Amino acid sequence: MTRFGQLNTLRNQIFLGFMFVMVIVLATVGFFMYGQVSVLLRNSAEKHIEQTAVQATGKLDVLIRQINTLTAQVATNASIQRLLAQEAEGKPISFAERQTIQQEVRKYEAYATGIRSIELYAGDYQKLLSVDDASLNNRVSDEWISRVDEGKGRLVWFGLDPRNSDIVIAIRNIRLIDHSFTKAGYIMVQIEKSYFQLTDEVDSSQAETRELMRLFDEAGRQISSDFSVNVNANKILDHGGEKVEVGGEDYIVIQKQAKATGWRLVILTPVDYTTEGISVLRTAIIVSGVVGSLLFLIFTFILSTMITRPILNLIKVMRGSRFGTLKPISVTSTTMEINELNNTYNQMVHSLNELIEVVYQKEIVQSRTELKALQAQINPHFLFNTLEAFYWALDEKGEEELAQIVVDMSGLFRYVINRTDDDEWVTIGDELDHAERYLKIMEMRMLDRLSWRIESDEACRSVPLPKLLIQPLVENAILHGVEQRVGPGTVMLIVRPSSRPGYTLVTVTDDGPGMDAAKISSIYHTMEKGSMRSSKGTGIGIANIERRLKLSYVDNTDGLEIRSEEGYGTSISFEIPNEPGEGKNT
Repeated sequence: MTRFGQLNTLRNQIFLGFMFVMVIVLATVGFFMYGQVSVLLRNSAEKHIEQTAVQATGKLDVLIRQINTLTAQVATNASIQRLLAQEAEGKPISFAERQTIQQEVRKYEAYATGIRSIELYAGDYQKLLSVDDASLNNRVSDEWISRVDEGKGRLVWFGLDPRNSDIVIAIRNIRLIDHSFTKAGYIMVQIEKSYFQLTDEVDSSQAETRELMRLFDEAGRQISSDFSVNVNANKILDHGGEKVEVGGEDYIVIQKQAKATGWRLVILTPVDYTTEGISVLRTAIIVSGVVGSLLFLIFTFILSTMITRPILNLIKVMRGSRFGTLKPISVTSTTMEINELNNTYNQMVHSLNELIEVVYQKEIVQSRTELKALQAQINPHFLFNTLEAFYWALDEKGEEELAQIVVDMSGLFRYVINRTDDDEWVTIGDELDHAERYLKIMEMRMLDRLSWRIESDEACRSVPLPKLLIQPLVENAILHGVEQRVGPGTVMLIVRPSSRPGYTLVTVTDDGPGMDAAKISSIYHTMEKGSMRSSKGTGIGIANIERRLKLSYVDNTDGLEIRSEEGYGTSISFEIPNEPGEGKNT
């Protein structure tokens, strides 16, 4: 230990800190010159204004790219390309094929926001998504169509619709990829004006500077605005970089033009925002003289707080470790005693985290091994080839119902047997489709004894979860519920948002014989031991599902909840967070 380290104690720090603080106060007053700080304030205001403009323009570019990407996906859709190629070859598109195009377009509309409609037109300008005689040249001017043709597949933005001032129109050519990019039709997308509201991204900065924004198309028509007063558009469009008066207050006009659309974003910044810091500085200098005289009286309290803060941080981290959050604390103090405490604690955290990681990885390996063992029970190539042969044989004999069952069975096994590590996490929508295929197969096997229903909230279908969590619960409901009762039975699978914000609730219900409280308690006890399996010890058991939930979501789930009453069926449910976060194994 050096001599300096021995002298670097808390008592000596308080003594030296007293003199240091007083020197800092005197030096700060000397270097606080009015002119230099005022320049810094002006530069800071100008940078903030420029940042706001860049931020708003960036959001506009993102919104435009989203529409561009969506229309590009529609234009390159395989079904649309094939049918338009057929039309281009002189083979008229049938009504059923038009329905196919409409279904493909509606899929894209369902996942888009701010889009009122997407319209498709053939190369002769006739509309494809309706049975009326609407045509593109009757909908828009020939000048617009010429601009689209000159764009050669690029999305062309025309701004507000002359027929509806609440709609923004953009059009692009559809080029046939397999026919040397020959022009085959047009896509016209109609977008709500509200889609281009730019104030959400910069609310915090606008609250500080009282900035006003307005978006104009190429013709100078207003697309979006947050102006609280009426302002002549020509008044601000012709005064970029100059001052204008709006509502009795002077503003600086800043204009940004979007390259993709040619639209202009106008931002009005109050003039007094760039100078208001100067008056504040003047007041601060006066107040600092008064406050400086009081620093001598209160510096002891502040200094003691600075010295004890590392100790308080260490106590806070140690308290967090009681809840399983073991994180090292940064060693930033120069005090010998504090550093010794921090280093000792960090060594302990490092050792405990290594032990926890070893146990955690063992549990993950065991869970994955069980799933891999299940998937490896069937030879995939042999199974899929056999099922495909069954399908074609049944299809040739006109057994459409049985052929569809074979397709469902192939999809069922393909979903289960997929062995890629990237496929261990899927969406609730994937799990529901898998459960539906299983229920169709069981419905054929059990004939009139089984009826089922799947209800799901559309927003919940995109929530991620570990693979093969839902179908085993459905299988359990059939085996131990429907098959154990006399007469037909029903299985319901319901997915909806939980009453707890940010969570989704999955429930599987049957109307079987149910269970008494003792049986339910026994199941919970068996689940804790991890030995309970589904039917005859061959499936993914309830205990396996419980363990995978705990491993995947840690403390973000309560696991399986079983509700049952003799004679009234059984319900098994679980809640998972919409965003797994750290609970998800990657």
